[in-house]
Amino acid sequence: MLPGARSVPEEQVRIASTKMDGIGSQKAIQIRSRLGLSGKIKIKELTKSQIGQIEEMIGQDHVVHWELKREERADIERLISISRYHGIRHQEGSPLRG
Repeated sequence: MLPGARSVPEEQVRIASTKMDGIGSQKAIQIRSRLGLSGKIKIKELTKSQIGQIEEMIGQDHVVHWELKREERADIERLISISRYHGIRHQEGSPLRG
């Protein structure tokens, strides 16, 4: 199974990889084409070396789940520190958009 993906072995790699935070359909296509994988290949058909290559490529080129969350939290902290409207709403736990 791909790291960070909530998938089942019967899913195609192109679908399973988009379930990771930070990987959309276009990035999934780019990763697959750079590795020369078929669009129809399923997770259970991948070898350990192919999974390793996918992990390495995602780690090098793409911002993934924990990095996205860290950046999001830093943005919120910045808004709070400069007393912006959204920062104050975050601090109070109030809705931001309505």
